[in-house]
Amino acid sequence: MRQSWKTWRGLFGGLILACLPLASLAAAELPRASQLDAEARQAARAGAPLIVIFSRADCSFCQTIKRDYLQPLAADPRYAGRVVIREIGQDTEAPLTDFSGRPTTHARFAATEKIRLVPVVAFYGPGGRKLHESIVGARLPDFYQSYLEDAIEQSAKALKKP
Repeated sequence: MRQSWKTWRGLFGGLILACLPLASLAAAELPRASQLDAEARQAARAGAPLIVIFSRADCSFCQTIKRDYLQPLAADPRYAGRVVIREIGQDTEAPLTDFSGRPTTHARFAATEKIRLVPVVAFYGPGGRKLHESIVGARLPDFYQSYLEDAIEQSAKALKKP
């Protein structure tokens, strides 16, 4: 009986450990884009860009960028009420209204934007105007936060220009 309990406890513990990566993947979710032009106008009213991460469900780098940079950014008091962050799944057929008000899907919009490799973090203004160069890939972790903050500040300045 003692050996049986140890065996089950070991199997159960191993199962929990095996599921931890899945739990961390689920924890790194952001709101899905649905109405891009409305979301970009909402961000512009707050003086910031619409930040869109193009991702895939099977992309561990995407999960890292969402979990370690974008989610904390949304919670940062310096950006509270300013940033609007949305996710577009390159691998999903979720419905989406593009910047022109036309219905499309996440996958088709990503293809239209020529997104091939993910993660890509893009910065948009109303009408789909690109406000800053996209951040492609995970880049250097020690500097990613700086890249992101610089892109947001430069995008906010670009919003003020006609």
